Amino acid sequence: MAARLPHPRRFDVYAASAGLLGGLLLWVIGLGVRPADEPVVLFGGRWPLLVPLTVMAGCELLRRAAPRTGLLIGTAALVADTFTRGSLVTVIMYTDLMYAAVLYGPPASARRIPWITGLLTVAGTVVPFALWRVPEALLIGVAVGVVSFAPASTGLIVRNHREAADAALLRAEQTALLAEMDRVQAVTAERSRMARELHDMVANHLSAIAIHSTAALSLDDAATTRQALGVIRENSVAGLAEMRRLIGILRDGGGDSEPAPAPTLDGLGALADGARANGLDVTLDAACGDDLPAPVELAAYRIVQESLTNALKHASHGTVHVRLSRHDDALRVEVTSPYGDRGTPRAPGSGAGLVGMRERAALLHGTFEAGAVADPAAAGGTIWAVRATLPLTEGDLA
Repeated sequence: MAARLPHPRRFDVYAASAGLLGGLLLWVIGLGVRPADEPVVLFGGRWPLLVPLTVMAGCELLRRAAPRTGLLIGTAALVADTFTRGSLVTVIMYTDLMYAAVLYGPPASARRIPWITGLLTVAGTVVPFALWRVPEALLIGVAVGVVSFAPASTGLIVRNHREAADAALLRAEQTALLAEMDRVQAVTAERSRMARELHDMVANHLSAIAIHSTAALSLDDAATTRQALGVIRENSVAGLAEMRRLIGILRDGGGDSEPAPAPTLDGLGALADGARANGLDVTLDAACGDDLPAPVELAAYRIVQESLTNALKHASHGTVHVRLSRHDDALRVEVTSPYGDRGTPRAPGSGAGLVGMRERAALLHGTFEAGAVADPAAAGGTIWAVRATLPLTEGDLA
C-alpha cells in the first residue's frame, strides 16, 4: 500500500495560495526575471514559466508536512525555471522551502543543508570568476548565497533557538517535578516523625490508663480501686500535657509559650519511676556519658520509653532491665523483659511501636532488633530483648 503524505498545515496552504496568486499577477503584467533573448533562456514564451511556478506552489504545501521532499522537488523546479524567463515569486518560494527544510526537517538535514549551500555559494563565487575573470561573475555566488545559504542559515539559527527554549522548558519542568517530589518526601517524613512522636508521647500514658481502669473495674476492693484511679488521673494529666506540647509544636509560632525541650537521657530516671508506678519492676543502668548528640539522646529515650510501654502491655511477671552503654563511637540500648504466654495483651496497641523504634535507629544509620531470646536464667528460659546501636559520629548522623 503506497505511503500517503501528511496533510498540509493551514498556514502552508495560505502560503502556497499567496505564492501562486502573486506569480500569476506578475505573469499577467509580463514581468519576468530574465529577458527572452538571454542565451540561457531556452523557452522564451510566456507560458513555460507557469510550470515551475505551479510546481513550486505545490511544494509550499509540503514545507512542514514533508520538508525534504518539498525541497528536492522545489530544487528541480528552480532549475527548470532558469531555462525560462523566470518568476521572482518562484525564487522567493524556493527560499522559503530552504528555510523550512532546515527548520522543520530531521536533525541530520538541518546540519547538512547549511554546509552544502555554503559550499555551493563558495563554488558559485570562485568558479565563474576563475573562468571569466570579470567582476560581474561574482554576482553568481551572491545570487546562490541569497537564494540558498542565507535562508538555510536563518533556519538553522531559528531552530537552535527553539531547541534551546525547549531544553530550558524541559529543565524547568524537571526542576518543578523534582521540587514537588522533594516536597512530598518532606511532608511524608514530617508525618512519620509526628506519628512517632505522638505514639511515643501518649501510648505509655494511655496504656497505663487502660490497664489500671481494667483493674479498677474487675476488682471489688475500695483501696485497689482508689489506687488505680489515682494512677489513671496521673497518667491522664501527663498525657494531656504531652498532647498540649505536641499541639504547640504543630501550631505556627508555637503560641505564646516556648515549646518544651526534647527529652534527654537525664529523664530516664523519671521514666523508670513512672513505669514502677504503673506496676513494673524496672532496673536502670545508664552509664553513657554527658556529651551525646541530641538526636541520639532523643532516639535512645524514645526507644526505652516504647520498650517500657510494650513491657507494661505484654511482659510476664518479673524484672525489666534497662541498660545503656557507650562503646567506641556508638551508644547501645538494651531493654529485656520476661517473656511468657500471657494470652491477650493487658492493653490494646496499634502495632506501630516496633516500627517507630526501627525508624529512629535507621534515621541515625544505626541497627535495631527485637524478639524473643533464649536465657536460661529467666523464668521459662526466654526473654524479650530490644537492642539498638546508635552511632555517635557526626558523619553517621548526617
